Amino acid sequence: MKKMRVAIIGQGRSGRDIHGAFFLSENNDICEVVAIVDELADRRERGMKEFGCEGYADYRELFDRKDIDLIVNASYSHMHYAIAKDCLEHGYNVLNEKPFAKTYYEAMDLINTAKKNGVTVTAFHQSLYAPPVLKLKEVLATGKIGDVLQISMNYSGFSRRWDWQTLQSFCAGGVYNTTPHAIGVGLDLIDWDPAAKVQYSYLGMTEFNSGDANDFAKILITAPGKPLIDIECNNNDGFKGEPFKIFGTKGTIATGPFANTVKVKYIIPEELEARPVVIGALRKPENGYPAYCSEKLNFHEEELAAEGDVFSTGSSMYYHMIYDSIMLGKPLDVTPEKATKVIEIIEAVHAQNPLPVKY
Repeated sequence: MKKMRVAIIGQGRSGRDIHGAFFLSENNDICEVVAIVDELADRRERGMKEFGCEGYADYRELFDRKDIDLIVNASYSHMHYAIAKDCLEHGYNVLNEKPFAKTYYEAMDLINTAKKNGVTVTAFHQSLYAPPVLKLKEVLATGKIGDVLQISMNYSGFSRRWDWQTLQSFCAGGVYNTTPHAIGVGLDLIDWDPAAKVQYSYLGMTEFNSGDANDFAKILITAPGKPLIDIECNNNDGFKGEPFKIFGTKGTIATGPFANTVKVKYIIPEELEARPVVIGALRKPENGYPAYCSEKLNFHEEELAAEGDVFSTGSSMYYHMIYDSIMLGKPLDVTPEKATKVIEIIEAVHAQNPLPVKY
């Protein structure tokens, strides 16, 4: 199998520790890193040694090379659009880290630029391939929990940040940095309905944040005839419980983005004693005293294994999808249009909740 030749722009946490970690792992049998880019000399030298490839201080030095099949753009978030557009205009396929862009306009401009130059662009939504996400979709397909009413996702924690991901000027904050995972999974579970919109949102600041970007977010997304998507992304959640919950008319699915199991609890209505509604006072049959609706329901509970994780398994499945598109001509599963829908939601949230810029 011919390997896809990759250049990575950025050797920070994402470029090295996520993308780079996959390329160096045993799960990678399809990609070869032929170049890395970082303006910091120590990161550049380390990357050249780790990958056994050429290194550059400026991404534009890549434009002299004709042996690159894909450029992974893991630069700072506020640089994603400009760098991606430049690479696309020079005839390179580009995979942007999240966020795909800052605005809907930028995202659509990247799509149009890619089409004009006959190349591919999309965003790294590897969470769509996370094992627990794939497993919960299998459970949903069985109909065990009935019709879905609400999709709840909590991408929160209890910790502080003081890096560039706390600065609005860097296109950062919880909504741009973390919720693309949740928004992408939520939209995927409602089949990427183009009518999906932000019904309500709130952004706030806590004492856990050193910058001026949000670290507290609540987002409600609706679409006609589809379940409510309820997203939380906070730095001050000390008791978050199960991060993902899918509520259906017959039960619940619970898991999380990094879980190795998917739990299901549901009823089978045909097994239950009929309970016609009682209008009036409920009484205990033995003495006529007031009674409460109380019974022992026959719940069915299952715990299903979700082997692998979002970084190894998810990244592997994502890159195999990219390989099949760029090297074999197959259609993308994670299209740039899907990535743009995520940005459309994020942009609406920020428009509804402008925060003062301090840095």
